[in-house]
Amino acid sequence: MNTMTLWDISPWGFAALAAAALLVGFSKTAVSGANTVSLAIFAAVLPARASTGVLLPILIVGDVLAVLTYRRHAHWPTLWRLFPAVAAGVVVGTLFLVWADDAVVRTSIGAILLLMAAVTVWRRRHADRDDEPDAVTTRAGRMKARSYGVLGGFTTMVANAGGPVMSMYLLSAGFRKLGFLGTSAFFFLIVNVSKVPFSAGLGLIDGRSLLLDAALAVFVLPGAVIGRWAVDRINQRLFEQLVIAATVVGALQLLLR
Repeated sequence: MNTMTLWDISPWGFAALAAAALLVGFSKTAVSGANTVSLAIFAAVLPARASTGVLLPILIVGDVLAVLTYRRHAHWPTLWRLFPAVAAGVVVGTLFLVWADDAVVRTSIGAILLLMAAVTVWRRRHADRDDEPDAVTTRAGRMKARSYGVLGGFTTMVANAGGPVMSMYLLSAGFRKLGFLGTSAFFFLIVNVSKVPFSAGLGLIDGRSLLLDAALAVFVLPGAVIGRWAVDRINQRLFEQLVIAATVVGALQLLLR
């Protein structure tokens, strides 16, 4: 059985999952890359494959709260450009999950996240800081969107780890803080909802796992409120540093577990 129930979790394990759910809310309204820490906690408390099915509905709750908070700041041309490549990545990720074991999943995602963080740091040091999101309309920008889109779809399907990949893309495309949060909010709401049939088909979501989700979802709201309060107090440079740092921490946790 790939799913987990509320009764399978120890009190300490549930407390850790509740803290991770709170962090989901915070990451959706403040620092997107922090989601990788939640991913690592879920994978530590639950079997890696089962953790992806339990975490997905929690992420969707956070996505809804993020959309309600930042809906006016989304950059839809970027979203439409990404979705076809992401869909291809989700299909590849589904096929990958059919045969990959937990160790292969963790190692693959951790390596990809570290690579994306390194590439983004390099690009931000050499790029013009005045670039606007419309820069993705160039040929090079379209190729970059497709590459990141496939990687984002793949990583979000196999381990709910698409957040850091897309964070790296949005930072490299020159998005400022609110545009970053609004665009990523709609992106992940649409992508995560679309993943539900795939996850259910793989046996990762069922009625028992949704009961555990219902118990954890209440912790997402306070995290989102804290994140909304904090985001106005974080300047752009610190915001980017926190996103990259959270990505690296989550990647290392996946590789070293």
